Amino acid sequence: MVLGTLVSGLAKVEGVCTMAEDLEKVPSPKEIIKKMLKLESALGRVPGAKFGDEAFPLRHTFADGLYIREMTGLKGMVVVTKLHKTTHPFFVLKGDVSILTEKGVERIKAPCSGITQAGTKRIGYFHEDTVWITVHATEETDLEKIEEEVIAKTYDELPEEVKKTLRIDTGEKGLISKESEVSVCRGH
Repeated sequence: MVLGTLVSGLAKVEGVCTMAEDLEKVPSPKEIIKKMLKLESALGRVPGAKFGDEAFPLRHTFADGLYIREMTGLKGMVVVTKLHKTTHPFFVLKGDVSILTEKGVERIKAPCSGITQAGTKRIGYFHEDTVWITVHATEETDLEKIEEEVIAKTYDELPEEVKKTLRIDTGEKGLISKESEVSVCRGH
């Protein structure tokens, strides 16, 4: 089972395994989101956790009206992404990763492509070194401005239709995403 694989990867990170196991019983996206935010908080307290672009190799490329972001996740890493404000494509060129979103757990093996829906936040466990690329439509080339366009700091910043899809009430307390680019810790 994919969740079991994610849990076994998280078992290497003390204190977060039982929270991941509890996700198997959570029925709604809102409840999964709450558990993910607790898990993110726990991962952030793990000695050796890294935050932001320093957490793993990133490559930024620009084309006419596009920002292409290439991330390399290393085997054994647990990654927590920011909250996506926009819908955009992703491509996994190499590797194997289990991801948890508000929709549940999924295992992705390269080669693979898909669409990241607005309102998505992921927790991933890398079974192998993995290359993950996202493509964002923007005329911007300033990374800080691009982040303002594509990342939400809280679930309340998401468009109303996205909040309805996630079944989140406007102004809901306790659904605040971390401001760091990505939280990462190396499995031991």
